[in-house]
Amino acid sequence: MGWRAAAAVSSSTYVKICVIVQIFMLLSSLMITRGVDASHLRTQLAESPVVLLVGPRQSGKTTLARALVDPESANYFDLEKPADIGRLNDPMTALGPLTGLVVIDEVQQRPDLFPVLRVLVDRPNQPATFLVLGSAQPTALRQASESLAGRVGVVELGGLRVSDLGPDAIDDLWFRGGFPRAWLATSDSAASRWLANYTRTLVERDLFADDVRLPSTALRRFVSMIAHYSGQIWNNADPARSLGVSEHTIRRYLDLASDALLVRQLPPWFANVSKRQVRSPKVYVRDCGLANHWLGIHSHTALLRNPSGGAIWEGMIVEEVIHLIDPPEAYFWAVHGGSELDLFLPFAPIHLGVEVKRTDAPVITRSMRVALDDLQLDRLIVVYPGTMPYSLSDKVHVMPAAMLADPAAARSMLLGE
Repeated sequence: MGWRAAAAVSSSTYVKICVIVQIFMLLSSLMITRGVDASHLRTQLAESPVVLLVGPRQSGKTTLARALVDPESANYFDLEKPADIGRLNDPMTALGPLTGLVVIDEVQQRPDLFPVLRVLVDRPNQPATFLVLGSAQPTALRQASESLAGRVGVVELGGLRVSDLGPDAIDDLWFRGGFPRAWLATSDSAASRWLANYTRTLVERDLFADDVRLPSTALRRFVSMIAHYSGQIWNNADPARSLGVSEHTIRRYLDLASDALLVRQLPPWFANVSKRQVRSPKVYVRDCGLANHWLGIHSHTALLRNPSGGAIWEGMIVEEVIHLIDPPEAYFWAVHGGSELDLFLPFAPIHLGVEVKRTDAPVITRSMRVALDDLQLDRLIVVYPGTMPYSLSDKVHVMPAAMLADPAAARSMLLGE
């Protein structure tokens, strides 16, 4: 066999392998049931005539929507398909006759549709409910809220969760994160390559494309700084000095990353005016895989050895709890004397405090006692990587992280239901 024939066979084999991998990933993703996300979505669809499902690119919005509406039906519009774009050249004619649930994917491509949706949902009897999908962009959210005030519900979709994948997935989620393509990658190295490509596209084309003038290398350095701050109080001064820009500019960059649902800023809760309280936000990279990639952590062993590993694990648990409880507001609490609480949910509906400890046997600390008193907590849950739940007092209870795989049991433990 000549080298040309061998190359052709090799190329053909490679293509077949790629197709098989893609099919495997698709089937695997279809077998993952995102129960909590689907529940949040059903609730909003029952309450609002328009629901905006937002999340970072590649977080699984389209897959979730296609479980509700057949993508080949007349009620599904994908604004990255030329045929569907053409169907919406006259949106009133295309959307007006439809009934039931209508999906419009990639709505950020056509922000002019929001005023049309307002007209349609104000019709008598509301014959259609609209689910619109878009990457988390401040412009789309602002236009939706302006055009559809009082008519739109918002559901934020992050990556896969412990409740989607089971308790045995916690360590892999801690390393790979929850983006479906990273999670379903055939190896850790393949997941790392996907995260590298995702970051490059994110930084250079999407996240800062319209509002930032720094070189892409400087922007990648900035997201690395965010990862280093994960689990800590944000300080604009250090990144500003490193990048040679103003603190105001750094604050704007951080807000852009937060608006894209890649970074969570937990605001401080002010409880006792007699104490000097921390007034800057606490930050987390929402996805552990991105946090690890931005920190240069490319293996489980490196993660276990890295001093930031505990903060990344804390961020994962904070995201899991917020995702499960779905509170209207979430805060952290800290005073300059040293007492602090990782997560405070004052409207959960109880006064709920959550502390994350990556230790074998958590105990009540002075900081917890101060938080119980100052915040008038009804319940304080300490989440740890162990296997057994137990109580430290009538208000303080220790919860295994693995319990988050069972949403009903986890809610019962968190809220005392």
